[in-house]
Amino acid sequence: MEDFVQKLRQYAKTGTPAERRIAKYFTEHLNDLPFETAASVADRLDLSPMTVGRFLRSLGYQGLDSVKVEIRETVTTSPAQLQSAMSELHADAAEGKPLAVLVAEQIQALHHIYHLTAQPHWSEAVGLISTAREVSIATHARLASLANHFCQRLTQARDGVRTLDAADNRFAELFARLAVDDALLVIIDCRRFAKARLLARTARRYGYKVVLISPQQADWMADQSNVMLPLPPARAPDLDNLPPLIALLDCLSESVILQVGEEAALRRRRMMEFATVLGETANH
Repeated sequence: MEDFVQKLRQYAKTGTPAERRIAKYFTEHLNDLPFETAASVADRLDLSPMTVGRFLRSLGYQGLDSVKVEIRETVTTSPAQLQSAMSELHADAAEGKPLAVLVAEQIQALHHIYHLTAQPHWSEAVGLISTAREVSIATHARLASLANHFCQRLTQARDGVRTLDAADNRFAELFARLAVDDALLVIIDCRRFAKARLLARTARRYGYKVVLISPQQADWMADQSNVMLPLPPARAPDLDNLPPLIALLDCLSESVILQVGEEAALRRRRMMEFATVLGETANH
């Protein structure tokens, strides 16, 4: 990216009038380029898209999309830019702009989750998920897709992970055995999951350890789980609080992958290789 910026500066000094205008615009609006097209840049500068395209090719790019890829891979937001963006967001939220209020609330929820990752019960949950002989994930059917995503992520770190839901009485699978040896149940709670408390009590009675993911204000008893990871309060009582839940599940699965370490990296590599083989087979 530094080479791209250096070329822009050079063209801004020695290029043709059109090249100087384009180089100056690109230099001053580098963070806006992911949202531009050659046509939109041409329109802003009163030039033709062909002129913008020729300029990009002279820099060694096939088009603006190639520049966007490099920006995504190399450009990071500086602390000053981040502080400026946050100040603007807080000002807009203070004025009551709906989207600014929503984004500010979600950032606050993410801060809650990041703080949670430094707590002892987070480390305990990660340890239980990493080392249990088997892991079952239970939730309401409404959140089944999130549970499946969480399961797939954990599969990158370990075997013996499965999802359960209430359909066809699948929760009964947990209790078909007389004894449970070092098995874990992860419960993703939500306001519609009326069976969650009964499920947790029964699982613990059968010898399962329980990791509970639930909103802070939920009326769970301390003895109904081994570890509880609290979500921040929902914006409204009738919402499922999905953005913080998705973030928590991603952070939790990533923490497990990191704890497992090299074996998780090898598993991920083998899974990717197998997916490639399947893709090649499907093409024949």
